[in-house]
Amino acid sequence: MSSNRALSLYRSTQSSSEEDRVQQHAPLVRKIAYHMISKLPASVDVDDLIQVGLMGLMEAARNFDIDAGVQFETFASQRIRGAMLDELRSADWLPRQARKNMREIERAIVALEQQQGRQPTEGEVAQALNIPLDEYQTMLGDARGHQLLHYEDFEVEGENDQLDQYAADHSANPADVLSDESFRGHLIEAISGLPEREKLLMALYYDEELNLKEIGAVLGVSESRVCQLHSQAVARLRGKLKDWLI
Repeated sequence: MSSNRALSLYRSTQSSSEEDRVQQHAPLVRKIAYHMISKLPASVDVDDLIQVGLMGLMEAARNFDIDAGVQFETFASQRIRGAMLDELRSADWLPRQARKNMREIERAIVALEQQQGRQPTEGEVAQALNIPLDEYQTMLGDARGHQLLHYEDFEVEGENDQLDQYAADHSANPADVLSDESFRGHLIEAISGLPEREKLLMALYYDEELNLKEIGAVLGVSESRVCQLHSQAVARLRGKLKDWLI
């Protein structure tokens, strides 16, 4: 279903106030989708994210309580992102091999940092993995979409790791970890220890909300190189925060 058709169907069945909210905030869906797609594998279609995001926006418009003391845009943003994340989890969007590769990279980074007392270079990580540098960088690029916290970080060894099994498990939720003040303090400290270029990249992406193309222009590198650096930065952070990811 196209976005125009979805909006037309919504207009034909909903009240004018809800319709106005959907029309006014439809650009918010595209903004969130394009920001999210920049850290997802190339196999993910941004139009698919926009479609499920629109459904999240429509749900938000139906359920919004004007007396709740929160702006509609804030409420809708949460519902839109939630709808997109649910879709991604159900599709198991990051290939299992890419996750396996990143776990190996994380372990290599941790071991090298313990040996050397500093963050290892890309060449050193590639050497530790016994692969050429260009193959290592390809692994980083293939892991586009690798996140700081995954639902499978909370699984028991040997259990099935499908993400949707944890979607309703409120006792094992990455969002809860991210909201923990102690974790946030350790995360800030870990980010401060990143190599300067990767630290700048993370600030541009998460604080300034630039997309990968824009970050590439700032750093003077290609978009694919930004993907590699982002994956590597996340691997470094996960290594630093490994005690939280068990």
